[in-house]
Amino acid sequence: MPRYLVERTFPDGLAIPTDDQGAKACLNVVDGNAVHGVSWVHSYVSPDRTTTYCIYDGPSPDTIRAAARTNGLPVDRVTEVRVLDPYFYH
Repeated sequence: MPRYLVERTFPDGLAIPTDDQGAKACLNVVDGNAVHGVSWVHSYVSPDRTTTYCIYDGPSPDTIRAAARTNGLPVDRVTEVRVLDPYFYH
């Protein structure tokens, strides 16, 4: 399955509470992704919380975008990526 880096902008900042409500919000995204055969691997958030860089596995960029629409999430860019492990060369 291809892996993608999904860049998103949240002009007002991303706010996911670290409580049951935040956990439910994340699980709702996971469920919405599953409808499209997409898996959220993990995300990185900028210090000001306005930009996220999310790693997803999915069939195609179009399915990544469809999952984002289902979940009401913005998408600035979808880039197919592969892992480069610096320890592979040692």
